[in-house]
Amino acid sequence: MGKLKIKTGDTVRVIAGDHKGSEGKVLTVFIEKNKAIVEGVNMIKKHMKPSAQNPQGGIVEKEAALQISNLSLINSKGETTRVGYRVEDGKKVRYAKKSNEVI
Repeated sequence: MGKLKIKTGDTVRVIAGDHKGSEGKVLTVFIEKNKAIVEGVNMIKKHMKPSAQNPQGGIVEKEAALQISNLSLINSKGETTRVGYRVEDGKKVRYAKKSNEVI
């Protein structure tokens, strides 16, 4: 599958699809599926059966996973950028290719 350049906690912008232009924080990343869940983006309504955690049941709104290829990292200036890797002081670090700053 390979290594993904987006990690949990990153701020990303959706660059393709129905939710293009929306931004949020990455909550979880599914490496094997190549997908990520972004906070407040791609909301779905899920019908829940009553259970111990949710005794009422009903319809719950939650985020659905998005394809990683449709997400782009946002740097400190608020612009989308690609992610690169380099070694600094013997440590491998991620950096924004547009601004050359370490993430």
